[in-house]
Amino acid sequence: TGPLKDMNFSVPEGGGVRFIYQFTSEPPAVSFRVTGEKDGIIDIVPKTGILYLNGSLDWETKAVHRLQVESLDEKGNIVKGPYTVTIHVEDINDNPPEFDQIKYTGVVRQNSRPGKPFMYVHATDRDDPTTPHGQLTYSILHHFPNPYTEMLFQIDNVTGAISPSKMGSYYLDPQKQDTFTLVVTVKDMAGMTTNAFTSSADVIITVKESLWKAPPTIHIQENSTQIYPVNISQVHSNEPDVIYDLFEKEKLPVLPFSIDQNGVIYVTEPLDREEKDSYTFFVVTKDNKGELVDKPLHIHVTVEDINDNPPVCQQALTVIEVQENEGGGSNIGTVFATDMDKEGTLNSRLQFKIKSQVPAVPASNLFFIQQDTGILQLISHSLNKRIASNYSLKVLVTDAVFQTICDVQIHVIDINDQIPIFEKSDYHNVTVAESLPVGTVILEIQATDGDEPATGSSYIIYQVKEGDPNNTFIIEADPETNRGFVKINKALDFEAAPVYNLVINATNPEPLVPGVQYNSSSLTLFKVFVTNVDEPPVFHQTVYKGEVSEDIPVDTLVMTVEAYDPEGDTKIVLKEVQGKHAQYSACRKRLFCENNAAQKSKTTLILHLKDVNDNPPLLAMDYPPFFCHPLSGGERAFLQATDADEQGYSTFTFSLAGDMNTRNNWEISKVNATHAYLSPKHANFEEKVYNIPVIINDNGKPPLERKVNLEGILC
Repeated sequence: TGPLKDMNFSVPEGGGVRFIYQFTSEPPAVSFRVTGEKDGIIDIVPKTGILYLNGSLDWETKAVHRLQVESLDEKGNIVKGPYTVTIHVEDINDNPPEFDQIKYTGVVRQNSRPGKPFMYVHATDRDDPTTPHGQLTYSILHHFPNPYTEMLFQIDNVTGAISPSKMGSYYLDPQKQDTFTLVVTVKDMAGMTTNAFTSSADVIITVKESLWKAPPTIHIQENSTQIYPVNISQVHSNEPDVIYDLFEKEKLPVLPFSIDQNGVIYVTEPLDREEKDSYTFFVVTKDNKGELVDKPLHIHVTVEDINDNPPVCQQALTVIEVQENEGGGSNIGTVFATDMDKEGTLNSRLQFKIKSQVPAVPASNLFFIQQDTGILQLISHSLNKRIASNYSLKVLVTDAVFQTICDVQIHVIDINDQIPIFEKSDYHNVTVAESLPVGTVILEIQATDGDEPATGSSYIIYQVKEGDPNNTFIIEADPETNRGFVKINKALDFEAAPVYNLVINATNPEPLVPGVQYNSSSLTLFKVFVTNVDEPPVFHQTVYKGEVSEDIPVDTLVMTVEAYDPEGDTKIVLKEVQGKHAQYSACRKRLFCENNAAQKSKTTLILHLKDVNDNPPLLAMDYPPFFCHPLSGGERAFLQATDADEQGYSTFTFSLAGDMNTRNNWEISKVNATHAYLSPKHANFEEKVYNIPVIINDNGKPPLERKVNLEGILC
């Protein structure tokens, strides 16, 4: 940002919508205007002075844009300017090189001097030639066929001149191979980076042969339907009027080849590669006396499989993911296909071409595929998930005869390259009473984010950046609308803080991409004025809890309750105790519960009573034990004890009291903590009522005791 003045900017082409600069206004200026070579791409936000691009610059279309910027007052009169703003478009590598021919042909003679060019290829690039973007390098990618460890041809990487290599000068022999297909590539960026664009072209080279030389290996397709005999080659003697003949090296029942007196060699019948895939024989020349004239020529015939297999996509659907910020020229993936025809031949050589792109936005040629490798590249840095999140490509894969369509799905992965922007930079002020409860919404704010909805790149987190050291306010956001709600998080206090000057920022959960930063557009301001309210007294605690034993004396102090007045100038006293069991508690005479303005408050008192062992055990029986006579053994009475105290004192012991006679005739056996059995020891009893004294003790410290006289009835 800065004041209005003459300025120069350098902006890379492509890249889509982005900000360039923000001019600051000086009163009485309230807005800005830009004119000149905007070309529908360059504009300015009148109110904020932000100079921005609403599209992509293109160096190839226009390298320099000259603009005039001026500031205006409220009536539209010019305050300052116009100032000259010049935007220099920086070229990016967004154009692949192109050969000036689709296919080149050339002729080379046998035994040509190595390094001597016999033809040239030439390519151009629309990018800036003064930069590496337009500096081209040539190379040979493929060499069909290439029977040796080194290539027979070479190319000057700067001029594109093609010449025989040292090995080619020695081995080039049209009788062995009279035609070569070179795949020549041209790469920009001086060939120094993997992100360079690469194009290719075919170069068909014919090798001139001498007269008496064996022809190159003869390739015959199996099961041909041609009319036989079929001319497959011809030899020429260096001498006239010779007689041509075939000399068979292999002892075959029938040699399926013949030669006429013009040196034309024929295949005489269809060949079956599955029966025999090659033949070797000699051509000889004789004079009219039957003497050899020339050295025998070695003829080799290979039976070739026909091209009967189309290309096959390695995957039914090739899925590729690309980030929005992927650079132009980047390799984003490869389309793989195979061909079942003979490897290393033109029958299995595959070439790739993009047939269609859906959708065709923002351009119909966003992607480039290397013809002979299937490597997909981005043409330029122009992917935008908000424009298109997926692209479907139809890639045409061809061999010499067949073609196949491979489907490619390209998913554009969103990146967090957009910052939240507030709808207002200042929400001015709001006045609230200090008595508003916690959770009250005092203001709604709104920011927007241009990234993909419902992702961490577009969700907005609002925070109070400045002006609220005690976290008095909190901002909650609606995840569906990104609307923010400023709420009271802690009780307001006019006496402590009558004014808050808040600075709020908006951020994303997801980190921003490198080069993108939050700025003032992600900030907003507003003030909160707190008004004074005559507040009621405030207890120091919302709930007072205490614990005492149940046997404490009357007038014992059980707890102290205190309160204060927020206004700071009123006497606060406790007045009374109300509620259940209030008759057991009372305030001290020196306390009241209201202030001078008769404001009242209440608090809760909870007094827990601790049990003491003040209840002796009781026998839970309302009838005497009953035993039948004569005793057959096993008769007993079930005794149960209870206690009014808490369970901690309810473990009992049972014993017999009285004289020795009682203990000789009766016995008690404990069952558990609260139960026991009473039973006679023998059967020698009279039928009458017996008095049985029983003692029950609890487990208090000290224990309490209960003596019970039972009447045992024997019948």
